[in-house]
Amino acid sequence: MPVSNDPAPEKAAHTRRTVLKSTAAAAAGSVAAAHLPAGAVAAEPSHTIAGGEQVEITLSVNGQRRPVVVEPRVTLLDALRERLGLTGTKKGCDRGECGACTVLADGDRINACLTLAVMRQDAEITTVEGLARGEELHPVQAAFIRHDAFQCGACTPGQVVSAVACVAEGHTGSDAEIREWMSGNLCRCAAYQNIVAAVADAAKEARR
Repeated sequence: MPVSNDPAPEKAAHTRRTVLKSTAAAAAGSVAAAHLPAGAVAAEPSHTIAGGEQVEITLSVNGQRRPVVVEPRVTLLDALRERLGLTGTKKGCDRGECGACTVLADGDRINACLTLAVMRQDAEITTVEGLARGEELHPVQAAFIRHDAFQCGACTPGQVVSAVACVAEGHTGSDAEIREWMSGNLCRCAAYQNIVAAVADAAKEARR
Protein backbone atom coordinates (compact mmCIF):
# COMPACT_ATOMS: atom_id res chain seq x y z
CA MET A 1 0.00 0.00 0.00
CA PRO A 2 1.48 3.35 -0.97
CA VAL A 3 2.37 5.67 1.87
CA SER A 4 1.47 9.32 1.52
CA ASN A 5 4.24 11.80 1.98
CA ASP A 6 1.78 14.55 2.89
CA PRO A 7 2.13 15.91 6.43
CA ALA A 8 -0.37 14.67 8.98
CA PRO A 9 -3.47 16.86 9.22
CA GLU A 10 -3.26 19.43 12.00
CA LYS A 11 -5.23 18.75 15.16
CA ALA A 12 -8.54 20.58 15.18
CA ALA A 13 -8.17 23.96 16.87
CA HIS A 14 -11.60 23.80 18.46
CA THR A 15 -13.22 21.11 20.50
CA ARG A 16 -16.95 20.48 20.42
CA ARG A 17 -17.26 22.31 23.73
CA THR A 18 -15.46 25.46 22.57
CA VAL A 19 -17.51 25.56 19.38
CA LEU A 20 -20.74 25.33 21.35
CA LYS A 21 -19.57 28.06 23.72
CA SER A 22 -18.60 30.43 20.94
CA THR A 23 -21.86 29.77 19.12
CA ALA A 24 -23.90 30.47 22.23
CA ALA A 25 -21.96 33.65 22.90
CA ALA A 26 -22.49 34.87 19.37
CA ALA A 27 -26.21 34.11 19.57
CA ALA A 28 -26.53 35.96 22.84
CA GLY A 29 -24.76 38.95 21.37
CA SER A 30 -27.07 38.95 18.38
CA VAL A 31 -30.17 38.82 20.58
CA ALA A 32 -28.89 41.66 22.75
CA ALA A 33 -28.08 43.79 19.72
CA ALA A 34 -31.50 43.13 18.25
CA HIS A 35 -33.15 44.65 21.33
CA LEU A 36 -31.11 47.86 21.26
CA PRO A 37 -32.97 51.02 20.13
CA ALA A 38 -32.25 52.16 16.59
CA GLY A 39 -28.92 53.95 16.43
CA ALA A 40 -27.91 52.91 19.93
CA VAL A 41 -24.42 51.64 20.58
CA ALA A 42 -23.88 48.69 22.87
CA ALA A 43 -22.22 49.74 26.10
CA GLU A 44 -18.73 48.62 26.91
CA PRO A 45 -18.56 45.85 29.50
CA SER A 46 -18.64 47.34 33.00
CA HIS A 47 -15.68 47.03 35.31
CA THR A 48 -15.67 43.72 37.12
CA ILE A 49 -14.69 43.87 40.77
CA ALA A 50 -12.25 41.14 41.64
CA GLY A 51 -12.99 38.79 44.49
CA GLY A 52 -11.81 40.30 47.75
CA GLU A 53 -11.58 43.81 46.30
CA GLN A 54 -13.11 46.42 48.60
CA VAL A 55 -15.15 49.44 47.59
CA GLU A 56 -16.19 52.53 49.51
CA ILE A 57 -19.90 53.22 49.61
CA THR A 58 -22.14 55.58 51.54
CA LEU A 59 -25.19 54.35 53.40
CA SER A 60 -27.92 56.62 54.74
CA VAL A 61 -28.71 55.11 58.13
CA ASN A 62 -31.00 56.65 60.72
CA GLY A 63 -30.79 60.02 59.01
CA GLN A 64 -27.00 60.11 58.75
CA ARG A 65 -24.77 59.55 55.74
CA ARG A 66 -22.22 56.93 56.76
CA PRO A 67 -19.22 56.03 54.57
CA VAL A 68 -18.21 52.38 54.79
CA VAL A 69 -15.66 50.19 53.04
CA VAL A 70 -16.95 46.73 52.14
CA GLU A 71 -16.47 43.88 49.75
CA PRO A 72 -19.34 43.76 47.22
CA ARG A 73 -20.52 40.46 48.71
CA VAL A 74 -21.03 41.90 52.22
CA THR A 75 -24.66 41.90 53.32
CA LEU A 76 -26.39 44.96 54.68
CA LEU A 77 -26.66 43.11 58.00
CA ASP A 78 -22.90 42.63 58.32
CA ALA A 79 -22.21 46.19 57.16
CA LEU A 80 -24.51 47.56 59.87
CA ARG A 81 -23.17 45.35 62.64
CA GLU A 82 -19.48 44.96 61.84
CA ARG A 83 -18.65 48.17 59.94
CA LEU A 84 -21.00 50.72 61.51
CA GLY A 85 -21.35 49.24 65.00
CA LEU A 86 -25.17 49.16 64.89
CA THR A 87 -25.57 45.85 66.68
CA GLY A 88 -29.24 46.35 67.52
CA THR A 89 -30.03 44.55 64.27
CA LYS A 90 -29.56 40.90 65.19
CA LYS A 91 -28.11 38.04 63.18
CA GLY A 92 -30.38 35.07 63.76
CA CYS A 93 -30.72 32.46 61.04
CA ASP A 94 -28.76 34.52 58.44
CA ARG A 95 -31.01 33.18 55.66
CA GLY A 96 -34.16 35.27 55.83
CA GLU A 97 -36.31 32.94 57.92
CA CYS A 98 -36.43 34.42 61.43
CA GLY A 99 -36.79 38.18 60.88
CA ALA A 100 -34.35 39.13 63.66
CA CYS A 101 -32.45 41.35 61.19
CA THR A 102 -35.48 43.31 60.00
CA VAL A 103 -34.75 46.95 59.09
CA LEU A 104 -36.67 49.54 57.12
CA ALA A 105 -35.52 50.59 53.65
CA ASP A 106 -37.43 53.66 52.50
CA GLY A 107 -40.13 52.65 54.97
CA ASP A 108 -40.43 49.07 53.74
CA ARG A 109 -39.33 46.22 55.98
CA ILE A 110 -36.61 43.99 54.61
CA ASN A 111 -34.35 41.24 55.91
CA ALA A 112 -30.90 42.81 56.11
CA CYS A 113 -29.26 39.39 55.72
CA LEU A 114 -30.77 38.93 52.26
CA THR A 115 -29.60 42.14 50.61
CA LEU A 116 -26.12 43.42 49.79
CA ALA A 117 -24.89 46.67 51.28
CA VAL A 118 -23.83 47.98 47.84
CA MET A 119 -27.43 47.59 46.63
CA ARG A 120 -28.83 49.90 49.33
CA GLN A 121 -26.80 53.06 48.77
CA ASP A 122 -29.81 55.02 47.54
CA ALA A 123 -32.16 53.87 50.30
CA GLU A 124 -32.92 55.46 53.66
CA ILE A 125 -32.21 52.71 56.17
CA THR A 126 -33.81 52.75 59.61
CA THR A 127 -32.62 50.36 62.30
CA VAL A 128 -33.98 49.86 65.80
CA GLU A 129 -31.44 52.43 67.04
CA GLY A 130 -33.12 55.09 64.89
CA LEU A 131 -36.67 54.73 66.23
CA ALA A 132 -36.45 56.65 69.49
CA ARG A 133 -36.20 60.44 69.58
CA GLY A 134 -33.57 61.06 72.21
CA GLU A 135 -34.96 59.82 75.51
CA GLU A 136 -38.47 59.48 74.07
CA LEU A 137 -39.23 55.94 72.94
CA HIS A 138 -41.10 55.21 69.75
CA PRO A 139 -44.76 54.35 70.53
CA VAL A 140 -44.15 50.77 69.43
CA GLN A 141 -41.17 50.44 71.76
CA ALA A 142 -43.21 51.83 74.64
CA ALA A 143 -46.08 49.44 73.85
CA PHE A 144 -43.71 46.44 73.86
CA ILE A 145 -42.59 47.44 77.36
CA ARG A 146 -46.15 47.98 78.63
CA HIS A 147 -47.27 44.58 77.36
CA ASP A 148 -44.09 42.70 78.29
CA ALA A 149 -43.81 41.62 74.65
CA PHE A 150 -40.36 40.07 74.93
CA GLN A 151 -38.46 37.55 77.01
CA CYS A 152 -34.91 36.68 75.92
CA GLY A 153 -34.86 39.72 73.59
CA ALA A 154 -33.04 38.07 70.69
CA CYS A 155 -35.90 38.71 68.28
CA THR A 156 -37.12 41.95 69.86
CA PRO A 157 -35.35 44.51 67.62
CA GLY A 158 -36.67 42.82 64.49
CA GLN A 159 -40.12 42.45 66.03
CA VAL A 160 -40.22 46.15 66.95
CA VAL A 161 -39.03 47.36 63.53
CA SER A 162 -41.50 45.06 61.78
CA ALA A 163 -44.28 46.27 64.09
CA VAL A 164 -43.49 49.89 63.20
CA ALA A 165 -44.01 49.01 59.54
CA CYS A 166 -47.11 46.95 60.31
CA VAL A 167 -48.74 49.94 62.03
CA ALA A 168 -47.68 52.35 59.27
CA GLU A 169 -49.08 50.00 56.62
CA GLY A 170 -52.44 49.85 58.38
CA HIS A 171 -52.42 46.08 58.87
CA THR A 172 -53.80 46.24 62.41
CA GLY A 173 -57.53 45.81 61.90
CA SER A 174 -57.71 42.69 64.05
CA ASP A 175 -55.49 40.33 66.02
CA ALA A 176 -55.63 37.86 63.14
CA GLU A 177 -54.46 40.52 60.68
CA ILE A 178 -51.61 41.54 62.97
CA ARG A 179 -50.55 37.90 63.32
CA GLU A 180 -50.57 37.49 59.54
CA TRP A 181 -48.50 40.61 58.85
CA MET A 182 -46.07 39.89 61.69
CA SER A 183 -45.64 36.24 60.73
CA GLY A 184 -42.22 36.85 59.18
CA ASN A 185 -40.78 37.47 62.64
CA LEU A 186 -40.28 34.40 64.80
CA CYS A 187 -40.09 34.36 68.59
CA ARG A 188 -38.39 31.35 70.16
CA CYS A 189 -39.94 32.27 73.52
CA ALA A 190 -43.44 32.24 71.97
CA ALA A 191 -44.41 35.67 73.29
CA TYR A 192 -46.76 36.11 70.35
CA GLN A 193 -49.86 36.96 72.37
CA ASN A 194 -48.12 39.87 74.06
CA ILE A 195 -46.51 40.99 70.80
CA VAL A 196 -49.92 41.15 69.10
CA ALA A 197 -51.32 43.10 72.05
CA ALA A 198 -48.42 45.56 71.87
CA VAL A 199 -48.88 46.13 68.14
CA ALA A 200 -52.64 46.66 68.57
CA ASP A 201 -52.00 49.13 71.41
CA ALA A 202 -49.43 51.08 69.37
CA ALA A 203 -51.86 51.20 66.45
CA LYS A 204 -54.57 52.74 68.67
CA GLU A 205 -52.14 55.38 69.85
CA ALA A 206 -51.12 56.15 66.28
CA ARG A 207 -54.77 56.76 65.33
CA ARG A 208 -55.29 59.34 68.10
